[in-house]
Amino acid sequence: MNFGFESTTDEVLDGIDLSGKRAVVTGASGGLGEETARALASKGAAVTMTARDVPKGEAAAAQIRESTGNPNVDVRTLELADLGSVRAFAESFLADHDTLDLLINNAGIMACPLMRTEAGWEMQFATNHVGHFLLTCLLAPALKAAASARIVNLSSAGHHFGPVDFDDPFFDNREYDKWLAYGQAKSANILFSVGLEQRLGATGVHAIAVHPGGIMTELGRHLTEEDIAAMVSRAGVDDPDAFQAGFKSIPQGAATSVWAATSPDLEGRGGLYLEDCHVAGSGGGGLREGGYAEWALDPAGAEKLWSLSEQLVGESFPLA
Repeated sequence: MNFGFESTTDEVLDGIDLSGKRAVVTGASGGLGEETARALASKGAAVTMTARDVPKGEAAAAQIRESTGNPNVDVRTLELADLGSVRAFAESFLADHDTLDLLINNAGIMACPLMRTEAGWEMQFATNHVGHFLLTCLLAPALKAAASARIVNLSSAGHHFGPVDFDDPFFDNREYDKWLAYGQAKSANILFSVGLEQRLGATGVHAIAVHPGGIMTELGRHLTEEDIAAMVSRAGVDDPDAFQAGFKSIPQGAATSVWAATSPDLEGRGGLYLEDCHVAGSGGGGLREGGYAEWALDPAGAEKLWSLSEQLVGESFPLA
């Protein structure tokens, strides 16, 4: 069946049974993460939702358990900007579960003022990429132990704002630009998918990056009116109303993540970039035209990112 811009999570999951599958969804206390967790649970998957705000996550999980009738939904704390928290989550999860079928790296922040982690790292790159890099690599044994597993990394068309600056990823030596920072973090999400596929594809674990579309969620909590105007300008759109008219509902926005995680059409495939529930092609024209930027699926760039990421987390992950 063909899906597209308006497809919802329930539509892409029609006829799919996830009974016996186990999923982890990061950033699941609201927005796309909550909807992704609900959708997977509705088809029988056991879902672990991660949240920085655990009470908020528990409230979301309670609603999901009630609406789906699936009791196998739990919440665990995870702060991706804190590598100690990432390691603690992974250790706890692996102590309880031998296998993991679906890892949805959904959590993220967008266009925030300059903030740094305790290590001094710029917050968007640290949260959106480095934290998920460590989490995924630590959970790799459980993913490989599953019969067939998928990793879904949420990127964005915003990756067109810029590639990863490997010489200065944390804006230590250049003026901070919140959109360049967001763009390189989202580019990293795609390159990470390429690197994962190179290492894990032969083991039956496949990694896919997705652009969910424009959605009004808490992701935009840092945006001012000036920021929105700048985003419209960078998108090359003349009419702000037309720009916002292209936004999706939350069930539509989460559909591509869910399709990436479950579609039989993607069986055995990875290292891809998806948008509107289909595999996207090259989008050299930029943000407005869709598709991926030339640097996003570059294998050499993926290797450079992998080496940088290992250096940052202080561990080597051959994975294969």
